[in-house]
Amino acid sequence: MPLDPHIQKIVDLQKDMPAMHTLPVQKVRAAVEEQFVTGLPKPDVAKVEERMIDGPGGDLRLRIYTPAGQGPFPLIAFFHGSGFCICSLDTHDDMARHLCRGSGAVVCSVDYRLAPEHPYPAGPDDCLAATRWAVAHAAELDIDPARIVVAGDSAGGAMAAVTALRARDEGGPALAGQLLIYPVTDHYEPVKQSMLDNATGYGLMHDTMKWFWDNYLAGRAGDDPYVSPLRAPSLKGLAPALVITAQYDVLLDEGEAYAKRLQADGVPTRLTRYDGMNHGFLFWVDAVDGATKAMAECNAWLRERFAGARDKAA
Repeated sequence: MPLDPHIQKIVDLQKDMPAMHTLPVQKVRAAVEEQFVTGLPKPDVAKVEERMIDGPGGDLRLRIYTPAGQGPFPLIAFFHGSGFCICSLDTHDDMARHLCRGSGAVVCSVDYRLAPEHPYPAGPDDCLAATRWAVAHAAELDIDPARIVVAGDSAGGAMAAVTALRARDEGGPALAGQLLIYPVTDHYEPVKQSMLDNATGYGLMHDTMKWFWDNYLAGRAGDDPYVSPLRAPSLKGLAPALVITAQYDVLLDEGEAYAKRLQADGVPTRLTRYDGMNHGFLFWVDAVDGATKAMAECNAWLRERFAGARDKAA
């Protein structure tokens, strides 16, 4: 299927911009903050507030979205995409709002530390700590600690997958699911076919992904399973997953390989590829049909997971 015409227009608007990996990271961050002001209406939620908690590296900022209705609510610990280096709570505000409103869950969006200033393991440490903090403060947040899902897109998908692994390996918390949206799951070496097929012309470039990884790892090897969850010896016992991938994405192969590994290790997992879409397409909910359908699928799956966890606890 060819690239969706609406996505093609977005890609065309970006084609004359310098590639991220050719610029200083601070300049990329500033440009991205402007680029992701989509102009689309923001989904309404009942309340948005920010908290500062004690994180592993000092103050850790959270943005907490509460839906309309009567609690206690389920919780989504949400980790924004970033290439490990860029983006913020603001760039992913709309996505967090869509998940909050559509799933009926409190969303705790985590402002985890970014590379290169804070290379691995700073980001995953923050994400696990924030998830545990939310569980410990369930009554204060009006959430049900038996109904928790970790979620993220791109590098945030890596953070979600790694948080699920570490929760399994390091004493919890117990999770009801993991929502992985075009996730990073493996180091760029060896090169996957989708890295070659989609290397340029579709937004996220192969060379940019390498730049992200090199900043994140700061010379470390990429084979640690808490770096590359696809390389974990076993995925048994992990929370059920929904994995969303995009046809024109350098991360297509590793996302689908992770879903298949989860399935092979007995983890209930749904894999959905959105043809005609590129990396980052979920920024365009209500403007691009594929994005709107994908967000609807995410929220329907979340509601199913939360209902199943509630019934199991009853």
